[in-house]
Amino acid sequence: MTTQAQGRAAVGVPHQATVTPGEKTLSLAGYRASGRTRAVLPGEIGVRPGPATLRQSIIVPTYNERDNVTALLARLAAALPHDGTEIVFVDDSTDGTPEAIEEAARHCPIAITVHHREQGEGGLGGAVVEGMRLARGEWVVVMDADLQHPPEIVPDLIAAGLRDGADLVVGSRYAGGGDTGGLADGYRKLVSRGSTLLVKTLFRNSLLAVSDPMSGLFAIRASSLDATTLRPLGYKILLELIVRNRPGRIVEVPYGFQARHAGESKSTAAEGVRFLKHVAGLRFGPARLRMLAFALIGLSGLLPNQAILWALLHLTDVHYTAAAVAANVVAVGWNFVLTDTLLYRNHRRRGPAGRFARFFLMGNADLLLRIPLLALLVSGLHLGVLAGNLLTLVASFVVRFLISDRVIYRAGKKP
Repeated sequence: MTTQAQGRAAVGVPHQATVTPGEKTLSLAGYRASGRTRAVLPGEIGVRPGPATLRQSIIVPTYNERDNVTALLARLAAALPHDGTEIVFVDDSTDGTPEAIEEAARHCPIAITVHHREQGEGGLGGAVVEGMRLARGEWVVVMDADLQHPPEIVPDLIAAGLRDGADLVVGSRYAGGGDTGGLADGYRKLVSRGSTLLVKTLFRNSLLAVSDPMSGLFAIRASSLDATTLRPLGYKILLELIVRNRPGRIVEVPYGFQARHAGESKSTAAEGVRFLKHVAGLRFGPARLRMLAFALIGLSGLLPNQAILWALLHLTDVHYTAAAVAANVVAVGWNFVLTDTLLYRNHRRRGPAGRFARFFLMGNADLLLRIPLLALLVSGLHLGVLAGNLLTLVASFVVRFLISDRVIYRAGKKP
């Protein structure tokens, strides 16, 4: 397969592999092995037709949606003009979804592209960003594959954007005329309402015009989109797009959220944790978020530190300064385990022995200042040992964080 380097400044992609009309692509197995994109002509596998810019690109991220793609394509084909439209599947599946798409594409009159990812970086949100980089449409529409977003609403999204001169059109379950009937039960409705309230509180100014910032159904004008600013984590890409891209005019189109057509929901407890982490990162920024997490871990380390110190003071004849040193050693070990496994597990650039040695050295080096300060507080100012020890720990927190963040893990720098 030959390729062309084609720029797309609107979505922030300097180079993109495209296929000229009539050009044959790799087989399905071949595109997987090469990491390239599989393009499909209506009714004929292996050709990518059409102009360089289309009216609309429909981005569909898929993860094990084999039983939904045939019905999805049939309904999209019935709802959309065949010329000037493309459907881009970005797939992270393990259940044969790409093969199901290829089979369904034989009977679909709309041009289809399948981009399979082996790693699935960024989850479904990352898949959407990959699709945006491949899209050629003047409008980029994002929707799920499970038919909870009715395909028939897509023309209404684009029509609203053109009519109102909008940059972003959000399909809303909470605007007048919309509903959440497709949510499985009361628990999912509570989670949906709660997460919506959370993000609207945290991002009040950015979301004034948006009633459903957790929606997975929206259309954005390609000229208003800069995919290079997006760093998604999980499946809530719309919030990321609004906060980082800051589109101009936003309008909403109400719709009825439908029941899943087939398969199982991808909304799990793990996804919920990723969502909370993503929201915190968007709101506070990665550096401040790490500092907050570091503070919480340090706060947890106060328990073993103070417990060991209390035990040595009351059960032995060890001098309070020696007891403080021993308590600090235990607490540093505690903090290293939590910091290394929870906070910086994606920033490990040395072996565990090297990381522990540096962390241990950093965690105990401040004893050179803390012990004299503790002696001053206890012997000079007659403060209790436990209270004095706590004050010295608080004083050393910022220095510990900066050394961990910038020296041991270098989290602010790319590997």
